[in-house]
Amino acid sequence: MVTVCVDVMGSDKEPSVVLEGVAAALEADPELSVLVAGAPGVVEAFCSKHERARALPCTEVIGMAEHPAAAVRRKKDASIVRAAAAVKAGEADGLFSAGSTGAVLTAATFGIGRIKGIKRPALALPFPGKGSHKTVFLDMGANADAKPDVIVQFAHMGRAYAKVALGVDGARVGLLCNGSEETKGSETALAYHEALAAADCGFAGNAEGTDILGDSFDVIVTDGFTGNVALKSIEGTGKFVLGRLKEAMGASLANKLGLALLKGALKSMSGELSGHEYGGAILLGLKAPVVKGHGATSAEAVKMGVLHCASAARADLPAKIAQACAASA
Repeated sequence: MVTVCVDVMGSDKEPSVVLEGVAAALEADPELSVLVAGAPGVVEAFCSKHERARALPCTEVIGMAEHPAAAVRRKKDASIVRAAAAVKAGEADGLFSAGSTGAVLTAATFGIGRIKGIKRPALALPFPGKGSHKTVFLDMGANADAKPDVIVQFAHMGRAYAKVALGVDGARVGLLCNGSEETKGSETALAYHEALAAADCGFAGNAEGTDILGDSFDVIVTDGFTGNVALKSIEGTGKFVLGRLKEAMGASLANKLGLALLKGALKSMSGELSGHEYGGAILLGLKAPVVKGHGATSAEAVKMGVLHCASAARADLPAKIAQACAASA
């Protein structure tokens, strides 16, 4: 039985939405148990109705607008702080939260702890590509700045995750850059390229922005500043295209009928681009799996995030990352 601790208080949605997703995850996985962190009246009522759920009552919440580090230090009884502490204490094998990204990163990093030798954790997500191909992309925002040796660790962590999540052996690693040639890029990008080329990390060259949704690489690495800009650009493009298609529906009956036939495919594409298939991004480099859901999450996304976290725990992803990074040291 794998236990995932779920922070039900931090998202933009009501706790009831998160709890609905937790209930769906329990129904989908009979070998899953959950530790539910949140307001006593919320979590205790839920857990009384689900035999594989235990309550972790908390009296504080860290809001989206609060300064993450200050709030984590000050609010010792906040749901995300207590959830991370529960994982560290061995009460749970992993953590899911749709709360403030900064609060989740801070609480998880200091509460659970980094794998020995890992300098910076990174947020990763598999993106859809050509056919059935998926590309693990990291870092998506945990580290605005990163030194070359940290980028090399991202490559090793991404390869370990690609093996566990996608079944990819010998993942091909690309460096996100403004051109495929090895001479392209800023001074920072050139330093990243040099470090990756010198490491035994499956480096296959520079990747352009179009490769994120392609099939030329299995893992694409970059710093969190660039990665987050790329992520938001992809999300924005997806919303723009879907919005334009919805507008086109009213132009004619033929358009409406044609788009009705494509509704299923468009919904699937939207889900893939948003990360709902995995429930959010996974924070790699910590001693336990942590999945960070979108603030405006849905019950279905929470379900997938909890199951994603449980799957990573069962596969002992942190140990595989530790082995991959230790072997390269």
